[in-house]
Amino acid sequence: MKKGITRRWLINGFGVIVLLVLVLEIVFALMLRMYCYEGVESVLSDRAGAHAALFNQYASDTDFDFEETARDFVESFHEKEFFELQIVNEDGHVFLSSTGFAPRSVEAPEYDEAFKTEDLLAVWQGNSDYGENVMAVSALVQDPNGRVYGAVRYVTALSLVDRQILTWVGVMVMLGIALIIFLMLSSSYFVSSIVSPLKEIGETAHTIAMGDYDARIEKKYDDEVGDLADTINYMAGEISRAEKMKNEFISSVSHELRTPLTAITGWSETMRQSLGDPEITEKGLQVISHEATRLSGIVEELLDFSRLQSGSFELKAVQMDLLAELEETVLLFRERASRENLTVDYIECIHLPPIIGDADRLKQVFINVMDNAIKYSNPGGVIHVEARLIGSIIKIIISDNGVGISPEALPHVKERFFRANATRPGSGIGLALADEIVRRHGGTLDIRSEEGIGTTVTIRLPIAKPQGTESTPPALL
Repeated sequence: MKKGITRRWLINGFGVIVLLVLVLEIVFALMLRMYCYEGVESVLSDRAGAHAALFNQYASDTDFDFEETARDFVESFHEKEFFELQIVNEDGHVFLSSTGFAPRSVEAPEYDEAFKTEDLLAVWQGNSDYGENVMAVSALVQDPNGRVYGAVRYVTALSLVDRQILTWVGVMVMLGIALIIFLMLSSSYFVSSIVSPLKEIGETAHTIAMGDYDARIEKKYDDEVGDLADTINYMAGEISRAEKMKNEFISSVSHELRTPLTAITGWSETMRQSLGDPEITEKGLQVISHEATRLSGIVEELLDFSRLQSGSFELKAVQMDLLAELEETVLLFRERASRENLTVDYIECIHLPPIIGDADRLKQVFINVMDNAIKYSNPGGVIHVEARLIGSIIKIIISDNGVGISPEALPHVKERFFRANATRPGSGIGLALADEIVRRHGGTLDIRSEEGIGTTVTIRLPIAKPQGTESTPPALL
C-alpha cells in the first residue's frame, strides 16, 4: 500500500499537520521574541526618560555644567548589575559610562534618530564591539530654551532574554514533537483500520474474480468499510447464484436441443430403412416437422436473449388487434392441451380497442405464458384465459391450477436462467423475455402463485404508445 492510502495520508494529511505545527512554532517564536524585546525596550525607555527629565531640571540653572552633572549621575548609578548607563555628548559620542570612562570613538547610532521623535527618545538594537547582542535607548537632554547638551543612554545585554526565549521555544518544540508523535500514532491506527480491511477486501475480491464464489469477507466495522464488505459478499452471492443458474441453463438448453435432434435423427433413420411403408413415413415426417418447429422455437428464444443482452432488442410498433393475437394463441394451444388431458377455458371480451404495439412480440408473450401453464399443470387441470378493459388498461389474465411456485422461488421467476421446477422442461429465459417485452410496451407482468394450488399471470398493457419503440408508421402519427 506504499502507493495507496498510506502514502496519500503521509503527503496530504500528516504532511499538512507537520507543516502547520512548524508554522505555529515559528510564529510563536517570533511573537515571543517581539514580546520580550518590547518589554526590555519599555523598561529602558522608562529609565532613560526619567534620567533625562532630571537632567532637564538641572539644565534650567544658569550655572549648569553638563559634564559635571553627568559624572554625578554616573557615580550615583546603582543598577549596574542590570543596565549600563552612558552619557552621550552633543556630537553623538559616548564619553561617560557606569562601567568606567568610555572612549570618545564609541558612537550612539540612535542619537540622531531621537531628534526626529516626539518624545526625543530613540531605540537601537544590534551587536556591541564585543559581538554581544544589546539594546540601547537614548533620551535627549535639553534646557528650557531647546538647546541639546547630549543624551542619557541606557544599555543592556539581551543574552539572558535570548536564553529565556530559546528555553520557551525549546519547550514549545518539544510539545510540538510530542503532538506530532501522538497524531502520527493515532492517525496510523486509524489509517491501518482502513487499509487492512481494504487489503483484505481486495484479496477476497481477487479470489472471487478467480472463480471462488464461496469466498467471503469478515465484517469487522459497522461503517462504510463494513458496508463495502457486505456489498462484496452480496455480489459474490449473486455471482454464485447467477453462475449456478447459467450452468443449469446451459444444461437444460443442451437437453432441450438434444431431445428434438435425437427425435429427428431417429425418425430419419427409421424412414430411410422403411422407404416402402407410407404409414411410417407419414408419422416420421410429422414428428420431424414438430421437433423442427420446437427446435426453431428454442433457437429463436436464444437469439432473442442474445439481442436482449446486447441491447439490440427492439419493438416494431404498429396499430394492432391484441384480442386477435390472444385468440390465435388460445387456438394454437387448445389442441395441445386436449392431448395432455387439460382444458382451456377462454372468456372472450367482445370490445377491445386497438393498441400500438409489436404483434409478434406480444404473441410471443402469450405463447410463453400459455406454454408454462400447460407444462406446469397436471392431467385434468384447467387453464383459464380472460381479457378485460379497465379504463385505458387492457388486462389479460392466464391462470392454471397446476403445481404452483414455491414462496422461495416466486420472487426470482422473472430472472434470467431461473427455473422454478427443474423437473419440467424449459430454458429459464422465457419469462425474462416476456417481462421485458411487456415492460417495453409500458405495461407490467405480475405473477401470483401458491404451491400445489396454481399460478395466475396478469398482463397489463396501456392503450397509449409504448416507450422505447421504433418509429410509428406515418399513417399512425
